[in-house]
Amino acid sequence: MEKLTLYAILIASFHFIVVGIHGFAHQIIPVPISMLQSLFIISIITITPVVAIVLLRRESFYTGMALLFGSMLGASIFGIYNHFIVISPDHISQIPATNWGKVFQITAFLLMISEILGVGISLWGLITKEKRERI
Repeated sequence: MEKLTLYAILIASFHFIVVGIHGFAHQIIPVPISMLQSLFIISIITITPVVAIVLLRRESFYTGMALLFGSMLGASIFGIYNHFIVISPDHISQIPATNWGKVFQITAFLLMISEILGVGISLWGLITKEKRERI
């Protein structure tokens, strides 16, 4: 397994764990989300990166990296908008700094970091894959 593939899998795996913790904090606090937001979170933010990991482990490099890129880009836009830009119950400033509130806030930042890293590593993988295929 290439280092690039390993890094992509590690980032996506870390992201999956943080999504679970953040989602649990959403439930405990509670922070309401719409049905459409739930659908996006389940399909794009949670399931698609797992599918990308499976594809990367099965040597489907391009498809895995493309799925990882799309899911991490969508997740980062969604997360940055909802946690840091628009003032709503999901914005980090609206969450009380209780125990689970702090978990929510920390995981919101960790999600943003892991998603940006996921976009970067998958884009790097897609670009270098195309260069390798041209040679």
